[in-house]
Amino acid sequence: MLHLYGQIEEACAAIRRAWGETPHAGIILGTGLGGLVDRMTVEASLEYDAIPNFLKSTATGHAGRLVCGRLEGLPVLVMQGRFHMYEGYPLSAITLPVRVFRALGAELLVVSNAVGGLNPYYRTGDLMVIDDHINLMGDNPLIGINDDRLGPRFPDMCAPYDQELGEEALRVARREDIACHRGVLVAVAGPNLETRAEYRFLRGIGADVVGMSTVPEAITAVHAGLRTIGFSIVTDMCLPDALRPANVEEIIAVANAAEPKLTALVTGVLRHEAERVKSRG
Repeated sequence: MLHLYGQIEEACAAIRRAWGETPHAGIILGTGLGGLVDRMTVEASLEYDAIPNFLKSTATGHAGRLVCGRLEGLPVLVMQGRFHMYEGYPLSAITLPVRVFRALGAELLVVSNAVGGLNPYYRTGDLMVIDDHINLMGDNPLIGINDDRLGPRFPDMCAPYDQELGEEALRVARREDIACHRGVLVAVAGPNLETRAEYRFLRGIGADVVGMSTVPEAITAVHAGLRTIGFSIVTDMCLPDALRPANVEEIIAVANAAEPKLTALVTGVLRHEAERVKSRG
């Protein structure tokens, strides 16, 4: 069995055979958010099972496809669907695509998710730019022997999300009249949703939204040296004193309805990034 570095190399080789560009950004789309590819100039598409060491995406609303092409003038790789801890996968395997992005030459990771709202000032359908996170998944993708070729043993996490791009996303939201906050994501393992007591606890420790993904990818991105920007769609409100049973179909419907707003933010940020790359020469 190959070690992680070898697994990354195998996956990269398969992608390079289908698409010869160097990506500037890797994009991971969460529940109900796969439609961003409709804005792309698609140059290649690979099912996950055609890429060595990629996992099978079993979550509802996740297509399980890697789309290669251009978005706002930038070469990008887009994952239509991600992998989750609750599917039974180890975090090192879940985050392998992030390392593949980096090995292929990417500089930026864009990640999105569907979350429950803990902050009472948020509303269903609102967007949030992830400013920081709390890892309560009970695991970490960096546990184990460190391969110095992939990153440092003790990566610093004082700013896991790019502040400049976060500000740009908020500017786009104001310009487009999109309800968008900047806040803290707490990640839990799932797959069950939380109890009222757990929601009170999560809000009490400073979280604005709760989800079951993204944090492992962000940790890995920091380790690999990728800049990261993260977006959340608030698909349901998790207020313990006004709690009702969650409906998965409603959650996916909210995510789908909010997708055009998320697309506006992502494309706006990538447009800003393209301008920065152009000015850099």
